[in-house]
Amino acid sequence: MKEEFQDIVYREIGYSKIMSKNLIKAEDSQITGSAKISIEEDSHDGVKIILKKDANDNIKEIKFVCSCGETKSVILDYNEE
Repeated sequence: MKEEFQDIVYREIGYSKIMSKNLIKAEDSQITGSAKISIEEDSHDGVKIILKKDANDNIKEIKFVCSCGETKSVILDYNEE
């Protein structure tokens, strides 16, 4: 019962080379972090809102997906550089 309410954490993978084929080699990829993904749907306008969070529940990306297939993303960077 306890497992039903836990968020699932996904691993993010980065690639060191630009891929021109559908084949990804293990030596060209690395785990870059982790993310939690949640989906909310606005029933009035047919827009889905996808929230991508890090393991500490900080929002990293907000993606708006229209029922027509068009998407817009807002990427948040918390680095203080």
